[in-house]
Amino acid sequence: MKNIYDPEYVRKLFDHMSGSYERMNYITSFGFSIRWRKQFLKKLGASDEKLNVIDLLSGLGENWNFLRQNFPNADFSALDFSARMIENSKSKAERVFKGKLSLLCEDILQSNLPSSHYDIVSCAYGLKTFHQDQLEILAKEISRILKTGGKFSFVEVSKPENKILFIFYKFYLNNVIPVLGRFFLGNPNDYKMLWIYTEKFMDSKKAREIFEKNNLKVNYEKYFFGCATGISGEKS
Repeated sequence: MKNIYDPEYVRKLFDHMSGSYERMNYITSFGFSIRWRKQFLKKLGASDEKLNVIDLLSGLGENWNFLRQNFPNADFSALDFSARMIENSKSKAERVFKGKLSLLCEDILQSNLPSSHYDIVSCAYGLKTFHQDQLEILAKEISRILKTGGKFSFVEVSKPENKILFIFYKFYLNNVIPVLGRFFLGNPNDYKMLWIYTEKFMDSKKAREIFEKNNLKVNYEKYFFGCATGISGEKS
C-alpha cells in the first residue's frame, strides 16, 4: 500500500503534473481558483515597504502576479520541492520579477530557510498533501521563519459541508477531473489523487488548531460555501 504522504511520492506526483497543473487547478475549481487566490492573498494586506516575502509550495508561480502587485518593493522568494515545477516556473519568474526572485528547490518540512526573516508567507493548495504530523512540522516552520508580527495566509480546496454540493463536487473531482487528466497527461490517476487528498484533508480546521499551538494567531476562512477553506494570521 503506497503512502500518499511520503515526500518522495508527492514530489514525483507533482513533477508529473507540472506541465498542466495551472490549467487543471483552474478546471478543478470551476474557474474559482483565481478568485480564491485573490481572496486569500488579500488577507496579507498590501505594502510599499521593503519586506521579505516567500511563496511556499509555489508550483508554477500562480500567486506571483498578485504578490508583486501587493508588495511592489519586497524581496521575493519562492520554494517548491518539485524540481520540474521549479523548472517550469522559471519563465514566469523572469516575466514577473525580472530575475529578482530567489527560487528555491527545497522541502519546507526540512528547509534551510532563515529564522525570523520573513514578513509575509503565502501558500496555495498545498496543505492537503500533509498528514497531521507533517502539519505540526509545517506550523513550527512557519512560526520559525516569520518575524514577530509577520503575516501568513494559506488556502486549500476542501470538502464542502453542504451535502448536495458535496455530492456534485465529489463526482466532478473523482470522475470528471481524471478524464481531463487523461486528455492533458495521458494518465488519469495523477489527477484522481487530488480528490483523494481533498477528501482526507476535509478542510482547514485541523490546520488552524495546529497553527494556534505554535505561537501563531489564526483566522479560519471559508470560500464559496466551503469548496475552499484557509487559515491566515500572524506570528505573536
